[in-house]
This record gives sequence, structure tokens and C-alpha cells, in this order.
Amino acid sequence: MENRTTVPYFLLLEFSKNRHLQLLHFFIFFVLYLTTVTTNLLIISAVAFDNRLHSPMYFFLMNLALQDMVIVSAIVPKSMINSLMNTRHISYFGCVTQYFLFLSFEASDLFLLTVMAYDRYVAICHPLHYELVMNWKYCTEIVIVVWVSGILYGMFHTTGTFSILFCSNVVNQFFCDTPQLLKLSCSGLNLLEFGFLVASIIAVIGCFTFIVISYAVIFRAVLRISSEKGRQKALSTCIPHLTVVIILVLSGCFAYLRPSSNTASYLDIGLTVLYALLPPMFNPIIYSMRNKYIKCVLSKLWRF
Repeated sequence: MENRTTVPYFLLLEFSKNRHLQLLHFFIFFVLYLTTVTTNLLIISAVAFDNRLHSPMYFFLMNLALQDMVIVSAIVPKSMINSLMNTRHISYFGCVTQYFLFLSFEASDLFLLTVMAYDRYVAICHPLHYELVMNWKYCTEIVIVVWVSGILYGMFHTTGTFSILFCSNVVNQFFCDTPQLLKLSCSGLNLLEFGFLVASIIAVIGCFTFIVISYAVIFRAVLRISSEKGRQKALSTCIPHLTVVIILVLSGCFAYLRPSSNTASYLDIGLTVLYALLPPMFNPIIYSMRNKYIKCVLSKLWRF
């Protein structure tokens, strides 16, 4: 029984036994990681140093960029190192830490995107009350609640997952992910982890429903704007946010709701990359493409 309750380390997915393919995996993940960190750092720098971007919407965007950097930093470097060193090992503590950070900041991402939907709702549907409602004190308190809620979610979920009995230490994924860890259970889900999974589903559905309703009201209000320029300006702040939400939710649903198999497949890996790595990389790009202020500031930073 003692051998089943604790494992000294886990074995992550080995992409290939071929050394050249291992180095190719290292190079691809290095490019993805470097691109993600660079683009998000540019967004943070742009918002921090330009007074025109000192508004609630960009304050939330800066926090989103910071959260995305933590997400990729929690899971990508270890996978890169394993490929470079031709190993699969991750310590028990390393797996717990990776799992906690990934879940905490993924949850914070979803909570913050929900808050950003409310911000756009107030800005477009109640513009005269926007500065009163979305004042700096309120926005700071919201962000603190988002971060604390995400960390508490990750803490409780991690406690539930790692309280199960593990019959194996082979994780068929390139990081410690929920579905793969739960497959290692000797006796199925315990009551604690089952409760957290149900709470997670309810939270995701609740956030997504709130976002959908907010944008239904927003688009109805946009259609009532008489000038075409006004409609375009309103949509330019909404479409990037809605695109980010759709990418995150749909990719996560495909990855987690797809029937699981006992062996890893390229489809499993691809879906995991889609929801874990691509949203943090594309978020700053999506927001920058349709925002003239961010593009202007980024061009100045680039020239500098």
C-alpha cells in the first residue's frame, strides 16, 4: 500500500526516442515560449509606460498578459529541458508545483476574461456611468479577488488530486495535467476531488454564460449606435476579447471532454498545445491587431 500512496517522481511524455526529433521538439517549444514571453512583456511594457493606456480595460489586459506568462513558464521550460537532456523525469514536488501554477492561473485567466466582459458591458451600454462604476479602487479590488480566487482554486484542486492513490507514475502528457493524473488513480476519484471537478464545471459554465449574455446585450447596444464610426470603435474593443474567450473555452472543451485513451496520441498532444500554449501566445497579438493605441506604443518601443 505504501508503494501506491506515494511516488518519488513522475515520468512525463517522451515525444520521441530519436535524438533529432527530441531537439526539434526543444526548438519548437523554445520558439513558442520565447514568442509568448516577448509578446506579453511588450503588452505589459506598453500599458505600464504610456499614459493613454492607463484605463481599466488595459489594466485588465496587463494582468492577463502577466497570468499568461506564468502559465507557459510553469509547463514549457521543464518539457524543453527534458527533451534537451533526453530524460522524462519530474519530481513529485515539481509535478505538484507545475499542476498548482497551471490550474491557478488558467482559472485566473477565465475569471479575468469574465471581468473584462463586464467592463466592456459597462463601457458600451452605460458609458456615462463608466468612470463612476469602473474606478481604480474597484478595478484593483476586482483584480485582487481574481488572483486570490485563482490561487485558492488551484490550491484546493491540487490538494484533491494529489490526495488520491497513484498506481503508476507514467503521465501521458508533456506536463502534469488533470486528465492524465486522474488516470493514475488506483481507486477512482475520491469525494474531495469529485467535488472540486463538479465545482470547476459549474464555474466554467457560469463564467461562459455570463460572458455570452454580456455580449448579447453589448451587440444589441452596438447595433443601435447611429454612426458607423461609433459602431466600429465599439466592436474594435469587443471582438479581440470575444476571440480570446472563444479560443480558450473551445480548445479547453475539446481537450477535456474528448474521450480519453490509455495511450498518448498526436491528437491529444495537439489539443493540449492548443489550449495550454496557443492562447497565451495569441492573446497579446489578437488585442494588438485591432487596437491603434497599442500598435502605436509597440512601434515606439520597437524603435527604441
